[in-house]
Amino acid sequence: MLVIESWVINDDSPVPVSSAEVVEALRSKIDSGRLETWLTSSSGRLLAFVTNAQRAMVVLLEGEGDPGEHAVDPGTAGSSDGFVLSNGQGDEYPDEDTVPIREAFRLVEHIVGMGSWPADARWVVDR
Repeated sequence: MLVIESWVINDDSPVPVSSAEVVEALRSKIDSGRLETWLTSSSGRLLAFVTNAQRAMVVLLEGEGDPGEHAVDPGTAGSSDGFVLSNGQGDEYPDEDTVPIREAFRLVEHIVGMGSWPADARWVVDR
């Protein structure tokens, strides 16, 4: 599949980030205490990544105001806190609505590289 969409990290350089670079960029942000990252595609889509460094919420939006779709971990019980947004707000999410951090990295890398969820990803549409 030929990808004509490019992605930039909203609070960084306007230079597009490749799928090979995006995970390292996210790790660097986590290491510096920034747990919320937004990416914008050249077609106006948005990709949100919010983590507590153990689990992450990954949300793909068609544009501003779209409820989007998000990665899930069906059947996982409990909830996790420590998801700190850029405005300082700390959130708690059901574990079923987040995925382990390694899976989140894989999902983001695939979306940035291919423009869609991996075929084996589990996600729900919130629209």
